Amino acid sequence: MDSVDAPGPAASLVSDVFARACTSREAFEGVTSRWSSLVLLALGEGPHRFGELRRRVEGVSERMLAQALRGLERDGLVSRADAGTIPPRVDYALTPLGEAVATGLRDLADVLEAAVPAIDRARVDYDAR
Repeated sequence: MDSVDAPGPAASLVSDVFARACTSREAFEGVTSRWSSLVLLALGEGPHRFGELRRRVEGVSERMLAQALRGLERDGLVSRADAGTIPPRVDYALTPLGEAVATGLRDLADVLEAAVPAIDRARVDYDAR
């Protein structure tokens, strides 16, 4: 039997990050947004409270941090634990899926951090043209 004739999963069951309607694409877009990526990297270091995350991720506003956390929680990458205390205490941590994603992001961040001299040279060369 030719591989073209071989039955396969229904198109609706195939995940493809390049497909506009695929859930993985929407999750990919969320994870690769600036603040969400940095939040995942910070949570890869361990659980944090909101204020700790805000200090760790320099430059993020409260609004953007809250938005990033909501999106990551919705996609199952971050868990939110409300201690139910006064004053309020809410801790954020990675889920197992979030840990897997954060590991990949950490690898990417490590490559970029190590490449800073090369990136700086490339930018100077580009800007000189």
